[in-house]
Amino acid sequence: SDVLMKFAFSSFFLLIHAARSFSMTATKSYLTDIPMGAPDAILGIADNFKKCTDPNKVNVCVGAYRDENGKPWILPSVKAAEKIMMDDPAENKEYASIVGDVAYVEQAIKFAYGQDADLSVIAAAQTLSGTGACRIGGEFLSRYFPVKKIYIPDPTWGNHIAIFEESGLEVIRYRYYSRATNGLDFDGMLEDLKAAPEGAVVLLHACAHNPTGCDPSKEEWKTISSLIKEKNLQVFFDSAYQGFASGDAEADGFALRYFVEEGHNVMLAQSFAKNFGLYGERCGTLSFVTNNADEKERVMSQVKRIIRPMYSSPPVHGSSIVRTVLTNEKLTKQYYEECAFMANRIGSMRTLLAEELKNAGSTHDWSHITSQIGMFAYTGMNSDMCDQITSEYSIFLTRDGRISLAGLNENNVAYVAKAIHSVTDGKSITTE
Repeated sequence: SDVLMKFAFSSFFLLIHAARSFSMTATKSYLTDIPMGAPDAILGIADNFKKCTDPNKVNVCVGAYRDENGKPWILPSVKAAEKIMMDDPAENKEYASIVGDVAYVEQAIKFAYGQDADLSVIAAAQTLSGTGACRIGGEFLSRYFPVKKIYIPDPTWGNHIAIFEESGLEVIRYRYYSRATNGLDFDGMLEDLKAAPEGAVVLLHACAHNPTGCDPSKEEWKTISSLIKEKNLQVFFDSAYQGFASGDAEADGFALRYFVEEGHNVMLAQSFAKNFGLYGERCGTLSFVTNNADEKERVMSQVKRIIRPMYSSPPVHGSSIVRTVLTNEKLTKQYYEECAFMANRIGSMRTLLAEELKNAGSTHDWSHITSQIGMFAYTGMNSDMCDQITSEYSIFLTRDGRISLAGLNENNVAYVAKAIHSVTDGKSITTE
């Protein structure tokens, strides 16, 4: 009987062990082996800024406009448009079509291409801001364009690389900015575009290049256009700052409109995040200049096929705001004044930062800061300097030396200038 008892107990414990092992094996989740992804460079810095307890901390990382008190600013014309929408019985929360609010799209296209744009040959769809426009455009090129290579400027907005690689395109850099001169590397840009294979895609920032704030001159744009036409390259413009760059949306539209006049079948990713302050509304468009109405319809049919399984249809609130502003003569005039106001405040911060750097004792040539345009200044600081200015002064910026001038105001610009001087004094700001 003792033998039987020992056998019974042994069998019982073996069964328990087996059951536990089976349970652990059977319930193991596939999520267990998911690796940790790298944090987003810009949003990760923004999170670190929020956690910082230094009362002097400054955020010059995220590209969003701030007023003179460092606060987000809703444009008064946007508020007025929302009031009109609230009181309009025709406004509703129904689904938009796959390509969005057609009336909004028409206004967006006129805003970008000009009031006299030939809408009969421009295929356009509402998108999830400029990011969505780039993604849909990349997918279209990957499916239907014969040369699946896209040339993007070095440097460029960091998300461009992931967007186009995820679309199935080979991403190749062309020289754009020279850290040796803190200016446009025009000769290097032309040389690299000349070496591109015929039929490749080239991405161009329509104005206020991100991150450098360095744009070609009108004559340089004309030279670029001629070379691209000679090489039979496909132009893809990304326009995120029209109106915000110079304060004049018509002037900021020069490059795009010139290329269209010259006969380029351009693609355009357009965003209203910066220039209308609609960051969280995800409001943009993707458009194609086609050769005729039949070609337009065929392009639109394929754009719809890409959008439908991806997100079905876009949100309507932001697009309704833009439509309301741009179809109301009084609000349009008010909006243009407000956009100029934002651009002028950014411009004044450029001038003031350069002055405060001189006052701090810096002997560097900071003229590139005042000659650049748009939301950002590409300072010339290297990654070590950026790390130092964050750790010692709680000034948060991307490690390429880009600062968002929107984060500066009269209360902090002297502090930032002294910190920049501290980390750059006796060191070069014009080397790789």
